[in-house]
Amino acid sequence: MSEIKKSRYTQAQNKATQKYIKANYDEIKIRLPKGKKEIIKNYAIKHNESVNSFIKRIIDEAMERDKEKTD
Repeated sequence: MSEIKKSRYTQAQNKATQKYIKANYDEIKIRLPKGKKEIIKNYAIKHNESVNSFIKRIIDEAMERDKEKTD
């Protein structure tokens, strides 16, 4: 017997969330060699971060480091 999972959110809530994200965030899609995503995910988890937070942090750190080199 299969169970149907109920969504925690209504369709209206999901639509509102997607509208908010589209209005307030940019998205970047990256392509990685097979297996690299899992390596990144495990690294982030090990350091108590989400993959998104980890990627944003390392980008910010690299940009700050490079900014200091050019100043």
